Amino acid sequence: MSLLLVRAAAPVVRDVDRPVWRALLDRPAARVALGMIALLALAAVVGPWFLPDPDLPDYGDQLAAPSVEHWLGTDQSGRDLLARTLAGARSSLGAAVLVTALAAMVGLVVGTLAGALGGIVDTVLTRLTDIMLGLPSLVLTLAVVGVLGPGYLNLVLAMAATGWAGTARLARAISRGAGTRPDVVAARMAGVGPVRVVLGHVVPGVAAQVAVAATLALGEAVLTLGGLSFLGLGAQPPTAEWGTMLATGRETFAYAPWQLIGPGLGLVLSVAAATLLGDALRDVTDPGRRP
Repeated sequence: MSLLLVRAAAPVVRDVDRPVWRALLDRPAARVALGMIALLALAAVVGPWFLPDPDLPDYGDQLAAPSVEHWLGTDQSGRDLLARTLAGARSSLGAAVLVTALAAMVGLVVGTLAGALGGIVDTVLTRLTDIMLGLPSLVLTLAVVGVLGPGYLNLVLAMAATGWAGTARLARAISRGAGTRPDVVAARMAGVGPVRVVLGHVVPGVAAQVAVAATLALGEAVLTLGGLSFLGLGAQPPTAEWGTMLATGRETFAYAPWQLIGPGLGLVLSVAAATLLGDALRDVTDPGRRP
């Protein structure tokens, strides 16, 4: 009897996952988003092999207009803007993914512990989450960067340390409601220990919803990183980063506007792709939204 209950409980997550991904790939918006993400990733990885060094100045070719030799032109130091845009994609998107992943992991752990354990642990972690949510995240990020100093690594750590509270609240709400799910009830009736129940049945379901929320937050992370780098708090010259490139291009916008094309287009495409993919994931993982 116990063995049958364990076998009945175990496949629940696997059976749900496959139709979700099939439904995701059936959506045109999701396919467009995945195509955009693949294109950005391929360009960022493969592009530097065929382009000049993005940090190598050429003072004899400063502020050159777009041409066959320099598709997006050059900047004030004569550096190829296409090469710098693709190098900026690696730093901008890589940092945004890192921020989102770190914040999601911290939120998942805090929220799941609070919801699954309850009692004093739930009270303490929930109050801590409420305090973090009550503080303006951007102001808190600026304060942390002010203490640590400007720099991309410090900015990533600051955003991850201040951006997990929303995910923690979501994870707590889902994990508290997981106790009545059929697979969780069956596992408990089969004599499965509480730790195995949490790790094997509660965490996978919570992680799926956290992944959806993290995908939706990815676009915001890209914009925030770009905005703070634009203000000089992120990547420092000569590192290629979209926000820093926009700040540099602003100085010569009147007579060399092509400096804004690459980083501006990269920000628009990456945010649009993250938003489309997040919306599609939300739709296919919500039973009420499935066709």
